[in-house]
Amino acid sequence: MIEMTYVNSSNIEAIGYDDDNQDLHVQFLSGGVYIYHQVPRQIFEELMSAPSKGSFLNREVKNVYQFTKQ
Repeated sequence: MIEMTYVNSSNIEAIGYDDDNQDLHVQFLSGGVYIYHQVPRQIFEELMSAPSKGSFLNREVKNVYQFTKQ
């Protein structure tokens, strides 16, 4: 299991990144976990520094990268 960092968001509980596989892990407050594949590290870093994690995720990650739901 990769290390998850809890974030201040109305929708997202925690975010993690797997450098080896370029997988972005997003755990939502609802309990769902999504793994977005082949996400460049720069996108992860921008997400972590974004003032609104949910807005950034919707704009830059969803509908851009393939994902697996856990």
